[in-house]
Amino acid sequence: MLRLLGLLLVVWLVITVIGAVVKGLFWLAVVGVLFFVVTAALGWNKRHAEIPGRR
Repeated sequence: MLRLLGLLLVVWLVITVIGAVVKGLFWLAVVGVLFFVVTAALGWNKRHAEIPGRR
């Protein structure tokens, strides 16, 4: 599951860079940043949930 989240983070980062570089696609950069943040938060919570002995 964490591998999938890592792949999604890379995809969102690429989308963000493309949106920032290509003129007129600023909305793509914004969407990429939003998806990146949400995926990173999910990964952070999932990682802490899988560590034995942690709450």
